[in-house]
Amino acid sequence: MPPKSKDDKSEKKNKKNSQLIIRINDVERDAFVQRCEDLDTSAAREIRRFIRNFLEEHGDTSQDD
Repeated sequence: MPPKSKDDKSEKKNKKNSQLIIRINDVERDAFVQRCEDLDTSAAREIRRFIRNFLEEHGDTSQDD
């Protein structure tokens, strides 16, 4: 088996394996999903982008093991 490259390691690190469940108003959810579709993006992608930007702005305090 060949040694893992940097790309293999970063791919594993970026694997999407967790969920964040939130409760929001149906009207807001539908409007958000529709606007994302209008902009040719997905709601999940925009929420992930928000989280990354928030952590960048406010400091990422996660611990890498």
